[in-house]
Order: sequence, then structure tokens, then C-alpha cells
Amino acid sequence: MVSRLAAGLHMGHLAGMITRRSFLTQVAAASVAAPAFAQAAKKKIKLGYDNFAVRAMGWKAPQLLDYAVQLKCDTLFISDIESYESLEDAALMEFRKKADAAGVALYAGGWSICPTSTSFKPKWGTAEEHLRLGLRIARALGSPVYRVVLGAAPDRKTEGGIRARIADMVKVLKVCRTQAVDAGIKVAVENHAGDMHSWELRDLIEEAGKDFVGANLDSGNAAWTLEDPHEALEILGPYTVCSSLRDDMIWETPDGSSIAWTAAGEGLMDWKKYVARWSALCPKVPIHIETISGFSRNFPHKTEAFWKDYEKRPETFAKFQAMAKRGKPLPNFKAANREDEQKFQKGELERSLKYLREVVGLGVKA
Repeated sequence: MVSRLAAGLHMGHLAGMITRRSFLTQVAAASVAAPAFAQAAKKKIKLGYDNFAVRAMGWKAPQLLDYAVQLKCDTLFISDIESYESLEDAALMEFRKKADAAGVALYAGGWSICPTSTSFKPKWGTAEEHLRLGLRIARALGSPVYRVVLGAAPDRKTEGGIRARIADMVKVLKVCRTQAVDAGIKVAVENHAGDMHSWELRDLIEEAGKDFVGANLDSGNAAWTLEDPHEALEILGPYTVCSSLRDDMIWETPDGSSIAWTAAGEGLMDWKKYVARWSALCPKVPIHIETISGFSRNFPHKTEAFWKDYEKRPETFAKFQAMAKRGKPLPNFKAANREDEQKFQKGELERSLKYLREVVGLGVKA
């Protein structure tokens, strides 16, 4: 910009004579504006936490909000219905007012809405009744989504396999489409506990209707279907409307691989690369941290029996194996008492938020 101004600057020959002082002022302004514009163009992604990260605390919604304020979170994801003191609209809207006053956006969630899943619970009625209740809760709270799950890994072994369970869940979603659309709420289906590969969840969303169904992306659960979390983001990113994220440590074992979930920055994920792709694929979606650490699970994928229930895609699996080769075993954590468990969970979450703010640059609040 400086060279353009200098080249065009000929005293006495410019139509609107530019003085030396005004020229230097423009040059100085240009040099300051360039980095300022670049910084402004880089919109920060909101950062918050999923209440399951601190499940040992036994907190209800008010305490969860207080903690979110303490941690300077932009958002709070309450992923289970039991956390509310009351499900009456008036009480939920009053809680929303408190969150608004604190500058914390609320995200709401519940459990399985697949009636044939091994994880389904009739506590909230039928699958349709549960979803309708969740949509009402989300609307009262001002949440743009209501998170649900299909189930867990055992559903892959049920009659008809995971595809049959997907079909059953799609029926429930379609029955409740009108209420979701009228409420302006997206149903966020999570890739949960090894139930669906990322491409299977994508198919569910497409079949149900992506106008009202999206993904709640879970990076830890992606590893439980033997996927590289980065590739899962590439597949589900365009559909993602909510999140529950953590880091993964993966290492090789004699019959397969073991997976341990960790605090962000303490596993194998490249968070700067991950967030760069997040910014491109779903920049308006907040990143919620849901740390579930302290244990590992072995996946015997070197045995033929294992692949009976999972779809093996060579290129995808190769990326997972590459992660396992870089990993190292982690010891399990065993709490001596509930206080130790609470301290451990809070530590995992707080280290994650600190890392993502200071190293990766997430979060709107200072």
C-alpha cells in the first residue's frame, strides 16, 4: 500500500493535492490497519464445558452456571435432563435469564431416543415423548440445539446391527420434525460411546433431514470406532451444531489398541490443526470440553471377530493406526474417595480450558 501511494504522489500534479503530513498519516494508518484487520477477521470460537466433565460434583444447573462463570466460559452445555431443579417453563426461563445476565449461552441435551437401543431408558416416556420434552426444554433455555444419542457400542451387536438402530431412530426424528422446526431447534445427534462411525451418523442426519438434525461431535468417541478424530471432523464438520470434545491417547497392544481419553493437549490430537479446520467447517459452533479421563479401553481389532460389528475402511483405519504408533500407555487413575475424584475431574477440565485458551487461542472472554 505504501508503494502505491508513493508512486502516485507527485506534488503539484495530483488533483486533490496531498500534503506531506496527510501522506505520512495515511501510510502510518495503513501499517497499523493491516494487522488489526487480520486480527478482526479471525473470529474466535466460543469455549465452554459439558457438565458431564464434572459429574462427580453432583451439581444442579445453578452450581454448573456458577462454575462456568468462574471459569470464564462463553457457553455451558448441560447434557442431561436430571440437572435441572425444575422442568417447568417458568423455572427454565428464569435460569436462562441468570445465564444471559452472566454472559453464558446455554446448550441443552438428553439421552437415547432410539427405542430399540440397549441404552434407551423409559424415564422420560417413549422416545418421541423424550424428544418433545427435550425440545421444549431447549426452547425455554434459548438453546439452539437439543443433544440426543442413539446408544452405545453394544447396539452394533443387536439384531440387524447398527443400521437397523439408525432406521428406528430416524423414524422417531421424523415424527418430531414439525415441533423441532417450529421451535427453531436443531436435534444434535452424538457419535456416542462407539455406537456409530462418523459416516454412519452422517447417513442418519441425511436420512432424517439435515434441515433440523445435525451432529454433536465427540472427538473421544470417534476414537472408539477406530477413527482418527481429525478425519471424523472432516466428515461431520459440515453437519456439526454442538460438541463434546477431549483428547485421545492411543497405543498398540498385542491384540489391537488401547484408548485413553485425556485432557486437551495431553493426548495425540493436534489442536491447532483441529481448530483451524473447525473454523473452516463449523465456526459458529462452540467447543465444549467433556473430559472423561483416568481409564483405558482395549479394542482387539487384530482379531477377525472384532470386525464382525464394525466397518473397516482401510484408509481410515490406517490413520487410526498411525496415531497408535505414536502413542504411549497411560496408567489408570484410582480415586481414594469422592473428594479425590472431584479434584481429578476439575483438574482435567481446567487444564483443558487453560491449554485451549493460552496455546490454541479459543474463547471469546478474556
